[in-house]
Amino acid sequence: MAQVTLKGNPVPLEGNIPKPGDKAPDFRVAKQDLGDLTLKDLAGKVKILVAVPSLDTAVCALETKKFNEKVAKENGITTLIISGDLPFAMKRFCSTEGIDSENLITGSQFKDFSFSKNYGTHIAAGPLAGLSARAVFVVDKDDIIRYTELVPEIGSEPNYDTVLAEAKKLV
Repeated sequence: MAQVTLKGNPVPLEGNIPKPGDKAPDFRVAKQDLGDLTLKDLAGKVKILVAVPSLDTAVCALETKKFNEKVAKENGITTLIISGDLPFAMKRFCSTEGIDSENLITGSQFKDFSFSKNYGTHIAAGPLAGLSARAVFVVDKDDIIRYTELVPEIGSEPNYDTVLAEAKKLV
């Protein structure tokens, strides 16, 4: 079981973070139209799976916008932002922020925590219990994890350049 911090305070996580070389675990999230999306629905694509607590926080909003800007210019990479927000809120956020890219999808865990539990990012206790810690996984076309970044401080951003460089190697 991994641990991160929130403003320096320890936050325990549930499950195990998959390592590069591991088969990506399946998951189910709700899309903006309330339909389900699973890993199998993204088969044959290079994927950047981005776990964030909530798009309604400054860092998560900034991270989503940055991934949208950086990945929108790339062909062959699909980015999935996964949070605890309701699909309606995710749709409103994307509309307000001008995020309407076929390369960036939002997925909600409001019905099913299989992503955060299968990827070891599920916050087990504390004020954010039930949400996901901030993490990024780059998954190849065969659903093998090629890069993992668990951001040690929930309020910090991931290394965008490294994530994108790892994804571009797979296209």
